[in-house]
Amino acid sequence: MQRWVRLPQGGFLDATQIIYISKVDSFARLDEEGHNTGSDYAVTIGTSLNRDQFMMISGNKDEIGTLVRQILGQAAAS
Repeated sequence: MQRWVRLPQGGFLDATQIIYISKVDSFARLDEEGHNTGSDYAVTIGTSLNRDQFMMISGNKDEIGTLVRQILGQAAAS
């Protein structure tokens, strides 16, 4: 049975095919001039043990938190 999860970039991923989820990393978000405009977050998701089947998903704190909760099958926080 497939369980589709929406990615922050707009695509979809079958959550039953995911075999690896990294810890959430944070990094500084920079504008075009190099000024710090806040923090972004990223998580690496793998659908196979081959490194070429890994993808890094980035977004704001809410987007990444919602994505990880959906993958783990937990209800969204209210």
